Amino acid sequence: MIDQDNDRTTDDSEAGFGSPRQRAIDAYEGARDRTAETLGKAPFIALAGGIAAGALIAALLPRTDTEARLIRPTARRVKDSARAALGAARDTGSQRLGDLGINREKGEETIRNLLNGLTDAAKASADAAVQSVRKG
Repeated sequence: MIDQDNDRTTDDSEAGFGSPRQRAIDAYEGARDRTAETLGKAPFIALAGGIAAGALIAALLPRTDTEARLIRPTARRVKDSARAALGAARDTGSQRLGDLGINREKGEETIRNLLNGLTDAAKASADAAVQSVRKG
């Protein structure tokens, strides 16, 4: 049965019509390729985004009073070390990015392209789902 569906999808695609499922797959693959290309061009921006997402998640998690009391001394040392490491990493990273010609505008453009690709994939998937429901 799966082979029949795949054959039908291939036949529809070859006829120039493409099934909603195939269009969704194509949109996903296109967005995936654009995302991979974008991340390949700006891995530091991807790293910064991952760090920011991790920090946001950590900030949203509640801390108990006991946990705060037990962890406070260690947390202070870790924060101080992290601040020093962050400063060194920021300075070195900024210098290296400058040497490579990567700047804020390039980063903003890359993020915009990534978001546009994800938006396109989501719209194509939603359209495919709607078309599938209407036909079904």
